[in-house]
Amino acid sequence: MGVFICGCSASNTQSLQEHTADATAAAKRDAGAIARGVAEGLARKGPVNINTASDSELLKLPGVTPQMAGAIVAKRPYAATKDLVRKRVMSSAQYERVKGQIVAQ
Repeated sequence: MGVFICGCSASNTQSLQEHTADATAAAKRDAGAIARGVAEGLARKGPVNINTASDSELLKLPGVTPQMAGAIVAKRPYAATKDLVRKRVMSSAQYERVKGQIVAQ
């Protein structure tokens, strides 16, 4: 009966060290992104009501331009958030980016 020990050579140790350093750097980047996301989420006060929000509140939504914010205000009222697409205020792709952050009340 024999016992084999492998994987402990100097080159394997160096490789392990490099992989650990790479993983640590990736975790640091990910942690920064998570922290920024948490901070942004905490700063939000809940969904934006497209029937009452000001231009400046609408501009905080992803991808909303000053022209789009003005159009949202001009084409009120909205029975549903999807009316932003129906009334041609924004494209379906733009709507998909903001739909989780808006309500029509």
